Amino acid sequence: MTPFGHALRELRRRKGITQRQLAEAIGVTPAYLSALEHGKRGRPTFELLQRIAGYFNVIWDDADELFELAHSSHPKVVLDTSGLPPAYTAFANRLGRVIRTLPPHVIEELDTLLEKASTPT
Repeated sequence: MTPFGHALRELRRRKGITQRQLAEAIGVTPAYLSALEHGKRGRPTFELLQRIAGYFNVIWDDADELFELAHSSHPKVVLDTSGLPPAYTAFANRLGRVIRTLPPHVIEELDTLLEKASTPT
């Protein structure tokens, strides 16, 4: 499940509606909505995000957060390491091979390291 899929499921749960009800309301098939929630589909279009936010009456700040979750929820990530040193390509490939086996605490540690490394000093 992607971060967006999880957030969408939570919105539905809080409102007490089924995937079928939401799908009909926003103009998609229940199968598509299920695939979106389970991370089997890529990120939704901006238009669909607007329909979802409108359906749930999501306010601006929360809508921005929902849109950001959608942006970071593509289940098949492509990393372009062309022009980088060989170690970067090797690392990206290794991560791709082992990511499914990493325990949650390791993911959290890596995320913390990446956040620190990308924050300007």
